[in-house]
Amino acid sequence: MFLNFQIAFSQVIETTQLMIIDESKSTIRTRFTPPKGFFWAKETPGSFSEYLVNFPLYPPSFPVRNYNAVPIEKQNNHVAILKIDVGEKDLQQCADAWIRLYSEYLWSQKRFEEIGFEFTSGQFFAWNDFKKGVRTKEINNRVSFHKTGKIDDSYENFRKYLNIIFRYAGTISLNKESVSVLQNSQIKTGDFLIKPGSPGHSVIIVGVAINSSGKKLYLLAESFMPAQDIHVLRNPLNSNISPWYELDVNAPKTVTAKYIFTPTSIKRFLALK
Repeated sequence: MFLNFQIAFSQVIETTQLMIIDESKSTIRTRFTPPKGFFWAKETPGSFSEYLVNFPLYPPSFPVRNYNAVPIEKQNNHVAILKIDVGEKDLQQCADAWIRLYSEYLWSQKRFEEIGFEFTSGQFFAWNDFKKGVRTKEINNRVSFHKTGKIDDSYENFRKYLNIIFRYAGTISLNKESVSVLQNSQIKTGDFLIKPGSPGHSVIIVGVAINSSGKKLYLLAESFMPAQDIHVLRNPLNSNISPWYELDVNAPKTVTAKYIFTPTSIKRFLALK
């Protein structure tokens, strides 16, 4: 009797695992525990990477909603939702989600002069110009700039500026403004997988875990079409490490919860090079 009890007891101990998702926590870094043998990569203080891993999350029961605040049909592809609005128009989609997060980071750092992006047409539009009253005008699918507004450096006006960026920028322009990450060891939080096109798609790396051998795992987040809450993705192919992903810059394809990137293209915004 005593021997059987000991065996049963030891089996329970061996199968006990650490909680990978702690739903009581409210940030990316605190809610997600890396798989056994991995630990959170150290991020540079004040960096965009640190900003992302400490990003606040909605409570676990919160649904992914579209820009009309209506829950989307499929709610089984995500494990968490970033606590940031999606706007009231169908604008903040895949590449726009990265642009929004990076712009909010620069705003929080008061690095206003660095906020600026290219349109798909190649035209560059900076927040400093918009806040001084420069506006876009579209005629026959061509955009021109005119100083017609008043000086306004408020956050409310900043959000109006971002809507202009979302309208005229996308995966094609973000891809052009970025450089390829060529080695797996160089992939870091803030990089993104991207397939430029109309439509294309982009997924953001919002967390990196590493083991003693240098192998890395990644948390991925995205918006989608129609514009919807930015959400952390479940891993559909490997439930043993989900929501973490393995990435390889040389892989012919990368399968995520809602999109297959063919080929794998991992890039970094030029300003973050």
